[in-house]
Amino acid sequence: MKKLGIVMMLTMLIVASSFAPKMNAVHETKIEADIVDLAISQDFLTTLVAAVKAGDLVGTLKGDGPFTVFAPTNDAFAKLPAGTVENLLKPENKAQLVKILTYHVVPGKVMSSDLKNGQMAKTVEGSSIKVTLMNGKAMINNATVTAADIEADNGVVHVIDTVIMPPM
Repeated sequence: MKKLGIVMMLTMLIVASSFAPKMNAVHETKIEADIVDLAISQDFLTTLVAAVKAGDLVGTLKGDGPFTVFAPTNDAFAKLPAGTVENLLKPENKAQLVKILTYHVVPGKVMSSDLKNGQMAKTVEGSSIKVTLMNGKAMINNATVTAADIEADNGVVHVIDTVIMPPM
């Protein structure tokens, strides 16, 4: 069990390091990366980025924050019924898209060490999400956190494997 924990920690470190801010080789200065820039830099978050743009939430998520974003991967969006993403990206469905996206955001900077089993956290959308800690994994509603504590200048990102849906 201890070896499994070490392997999991090393895996998380490798995944998290892929989110490390880029360095300028000439001056060795950190290029600032807010939540949006961090997401844009990752190929597995392109659907989320397209949704954030369609929902006009780029300015908000580039703001001061801090924000905690539970970021669904492209594969998470692909699990939705056929045509769902395309429909949500249409201008006439912007309100529903914003409701879903803001359900993935919690005000403040919530690190994985802050999560408690059974905890309810109020989202920017207004409803609450439920945290379940089980067998060394964190779940947000029915989504598993696959990479945690990826820090941005204005908050933190936790990558999840399923799009979570607010109560409708």
